[in-house]
Amino acid sequence: MASTAELEKIVTQVRRDIVRMVHAVNSGHPGGSLGCVEYLVSLYFETMKHDSSKFKMDGIGEDLFFLSNGHISPVFYSVLAHSGYFPVKELSTFRKLNTRLQGHPTTHEHLEGVRIASGSLGQGMSVAIGAALAKKLNKDNSIVYSLHGDGELQEGQIWEAAMYAAAKKVDNIISTVDMNGQQIDGSTDQVLPMGSLRAKFEAFGWDVLDLEKGNDIASVVSTLKKAKEHTGKGKPVMILMKTEMGNGVDFMMGSHKWHGVAPNDEQLAQALNQNTETLGDY
Repeated sequence: MASTAELEKIVTQVRRDIVRMVHAVNSGHPGGSLGCVEYLVSLYFETMKHDSSKFKMDGIGEDLFFLSNGHISPVFYSVLAHSGYFPVKELSTFRKLNTRLQGHPTTHEHLEGVRIASGSLGQGMSVAIGAALAKKLNKDNSIVYSLHGDGELQEGQIWEAAMYAAAKKVDNIISTVDMNGQQIDGSTDQVLPMGSLRAKFEAFGWDVLDLEKGNDIASVVSTLKKAKEHTGKGKPVMILMKTEMGNGVDFMMGSHKWHGVAPNDEQLAQALNQNTETLGDY
């Protein structure tokens, strides 16, 4: 069990990794990545049952995580590396020729910790439900987690999957929606308003939890713990997590303009100066 202070140190390092990775190749998605740091750190360092030294694609006996909004790969790669799935120094190869760390996670490079190719939005919930059903068939009591963007919920496949999970009582899955209110072309309300996501998922038969402070590590840890207590009761579980795009870097916060834009040299220095505590940069 990690303390809140220990988790916060990892959070700061992951932020540093994200801005350095996208800056180095002048491409990538820093905004959403920064907004989901606390969630992924909480998941991998406090919540999930997993062993990075014995990674297997089938994940039998372990909790599984599927990143559906795969464009936020920088935060995923950083957390996987610091969890021990592959060397931290490999983060320096992000989006470079012949790297295993593609802009969207892929599987043909055999990167430990990655079980599906993602980035084609809308598909991750379907995969996670399939994995959860497989665990039920195998009498495996582990939990399956998935993460989605709020803009991603504009994809119809999400709602087909949501309907199926409730109908089949897939109650060993905990999905989370990153509700930062931003997508590449503007706010989600400007592009395609989603209305009340709580009302929608409840209408589809899900057990819904609100996480108002998705960038507060203690709140994320406690909500994930509560969500686990809701599993096994006949309903899939959904966490609606409010975050700030670009969290931890003041000039990126709250703006859709940082969805997929890399910082320049001056902006990188500014971002790093706002996140000075390091566990050791690669």
